[in-house]
Amino acid sequence: MNSDILNKYITNFWDNKIVPTLVEYIKIPNKSPSFDPDWEKHGHMEQVLKLAVAWTEKNKPEGSELIVKKSPNRTPLIMLDIPGTTEGNILMYGHLDKQPEMEGWDEGLGPWTPVIKDEKLYGRGGADDGYALFASVASVNALKEQNISHPRILVLIEFSEESGSPDLPHYMELCSELIGTPDLVVCLDSGAGDYKRFWTTTSLRGLIGLKMKVEVLKEGIHSGGASGHVPSSFRIARSLLSKIEDEKTGNVLVEELHTDIPDYRIKETEKLVSILGDELVKEFPWKDEMEPSTDDIVEGVLRRTWKPALSIVGSDGLPSTANAGNVLRPYTTLQLSMRIPPMVDPQEGVDAIKKVLEKNIPYKATVELDFEEAAEGWNAPETEPWLLEAIEKASNSYFKQMPGSIGEGGTIPFMAMLGEQFPKAQFVITGVLGPKSNAHGPNEFLHIPFAKKLTCCISSILADFK
Repeated sequence: MNSDILNKYITNFWDNKIVPTLVEYIKIPNKSPSFDPDWEKHGHMEQVLKLAVAWTEKNKPEGSELIVKKSPNRTPLIMLDIPGTTEGNILMYGHLDKQPEMEGWDEGLGPWTPVIKDEKLYGRGGADDGYALFASVASVNALKEQNISHPRILVLIEFSEESGSPDLPHYMELCSELIGTPDLVVCLDSGAGDYKRFWTTTSLRGLIGLKMKVEVLKEGIHSGGASGHVPSSFRIARSLLSKIEDEKTGNVLVEELHTDIPDYRIKETEKLVSILGDELVKEFPWKDEMEPSTDDIVEGVLRRTWKPALSIVGSDGLPSTANAGNVLRPYTTLQLSMRIPPMVDPQEGVDAIKKVLEKNIPYKATVELDFEEAAEGWNAPETEPWLLEAIEKASNSYFKQMPGSIGEGGTIPFMAMLGEQFPKAQFVITGVLGPKSNAHGPNEFLHIPFAKKLTCCISSILADFK
């Protein structure tokens, strides 16, 4: 492969065919079903599907076949089957559903308002993970441009990842013969430690989502006449949270949600810290003099990649401050997001949380626990020598730097599914979500120059497949 020709091809492809399409994609509020239960009625997903299909039909490699699956009451699935000229089976993965808007976007920016500024494309879903389909096609077309042989490649794009991929097992079974047995899985839905090298993700945490509702009254009543005698639903909810998390340290108290961190992952984290140093702390948008939970950067990284952590991501029953009358509210509902380490059984985690929260409920309040489908974490298998060499070669060729590896605190349910189903497969999990790219939050952006180099690296790795 001629690296100069590849770099020029990928750059032109991004400038002329990917960026303009991502601009149109960002405009569409294609929120994942968990955040838009009426997604079929609203039609945004169908709009994205049509955009993706039209673009792929126009730009797909010669001889490839585009397949669209749409089972009743399920989100769609796109597969691009690209025949190979050598032995092997490669699966490339991404998704086209999005997280909700979130507040706090800078002036002039917005979730559905694409803006290119300082070589970054701002807007919801461009980096997580709208670019994946287009970059995958570009990486294969670049091989074709130089007549480089490659194995059969299947690009698989789903539309429910941000909801925990509830529809994916159905399609995995439905399309099992077409998917076959992958030798290599390339996922473009992860992150990067910086924008200076090619990064691979070696582990992912799982996720337990839970809606906890605490009820104390049938209706709200005057707080002056009731508070003190009638227990506050918020206080009860707070006490229940203290049974699963130490509010002073953030340490999760449920033993079943912890795992022994492998020594090689600790050493990997130490190497990561030696490369990035305090940039691993500075990447967060801290408010004023706010400090992290620990001054030990290695420990801090392990806390967000290999230890459980609780976040309260939503609530019901709490009026806005502008409408907050002096009322003792009848209920409080909190949406809990519990990240769980790789190698923790998510169902055992659900059972353990349920057991703790349902035991000795204060004042016999009514507590309803509504668990979402739990997602398992993932720990990468040992990487084969040819793939290590291919990754190193790619990073040195297009970034002029050695590659890096990193554990991620987020969840990609598909990886756990594949890891269990295809234990002999190799994995390249990577992505454009580097420092301050802020997936799921305000001011999400895609770093365009980095994305171009990453696409070059993927093409190079595909060419070196063995």
